[in-house]
Amino acid sequence: MPANTRHKTKYPGVFYVIGTAISTGKPEKIYYIRYRKDGKEVEEKAGRQFQNDMTPARAAQVRARKIAGELTNREQREEEERRKAAEQNQWTIDRLWTRYKFSNPHLKGLVQDENRYSNYIKPAFGDREPFSLDPFAVDSLRIKLAKKKQPGTVKNVLELLRRIINFGVKKNICSGPAFRIEMPKVNNQKTEDLTPEQLSNLLKAIEASTNRQAANLMKLALFTGLRRGEMFKLQWRHIDYDKGFIVIEDPKGGVDQKVPLNNAARTLLQKHPRSKRSPYVFPGRHGKQRTDIKHQVNDIKEKAGLPASFRALHGLRHVYASMLASSGQVDMYTLQKLLTHKSPLMTQRYAHLRDESLKKASALAGDIIQEAANNDRDHKNKAKTA
Repeated sequence: MPANTRHKTKYPGVFYVIGTAISTGKPEKIYYIRYRKDGKEVEEKAGRQFQNDMTPARAAQVRARKIAGELTNREQREEEERRKAAEQNQWTIDRLWTRYKFSNPHLKGLVQDENRYSNYIKPAFGDREPFSLDPFAVDSLRIKLAKKKQPGTVKNVLELLRRIINFGVKKNICSGPAFRIEMPKVNNQKTEDLTPEQLSNLLKAIEASTNRQAANLMKLALFTGLRRGEMFKLQWRHIDYDKGFIVIEDPKGGVDQKVPLNNAARTLLQKHPRSKRSPYVFPGRHGKQRTDIKHQVNDIKEKAGLPASFRALHGLRHVYASMLASSGQVDMYTLQKLLTHKSPLMTQRYAHLRDESLKKASALAGDIIQEAANNDRDHKNKAKTA
């Protein structure tokens, strides 16, 4: 308690002392109140004249609320300390997400996950602990997203939520919900292909494009079947001209892979402009790794007159695979290795193209045998008439 002289007011239990204003250094009244709570006498500060705009009447109102049961200043401080201590032991979804990112600094697709978390998960569940979630709340988020977003987006959001929770449970820092977060079924077996005419139009549009980065990216996808992200991460040191391979570091499958450097790809890369300030084959801004080229490749796609639904880069990976599968000269195992698929199941989407080539081959065999039978019959007929 300050040693300054106490000045009474006309309000019972309210007095003030003269102190110094924090902002101006001028004299300022500091109001205190006295009252009894639970049989004990309490004396505490009500507020300052200038800083809190405190008056004797307002101090009296504060005193009345305290008598009616409002916490004392000391109790409020203790309550705040308990709240902070509880927060330190409270693993909310938001806190788990921060720890998850810290524990996975090289997380693939972090930019996309960050957007999914900030836009959808945090507003719904950021301040909640995993064990407090219920099926109804998660299902409400799913239904809300499904009204505006594609099924694949809905699945990615829910998968990220489950991944965050599983991280906390595995680290033994929180308890999970009492139910399993179910993933919506998504038909992602979209296989894109181009007719010979469409492919011809696309190649003409690529050649006519003045954007060599976009044009050569599309060509490389057609020549090698590389994924969009793999081409963005491709550096010159990954191209082995001597052994004839392109090394794919840290690919989608997890283990480094390599794909053959065919003559078409070799010629393309040898002629491709090389930046002196960047190690990347297709560098982005300031020589850093590229993150997008959507508008440029879509411009080429539109000039080629391709369907709007055709994906300008990933679709070309499907075209590459479809051409090989339908050629009848590449088996599914080889195609799997060329596409760097972890499982043969991922390559099975092209199996029907292989079946068509087998049917054609089988039909050809039948025609050859039939022709031989016809020739033999003609020979016998000639022999009889001779």
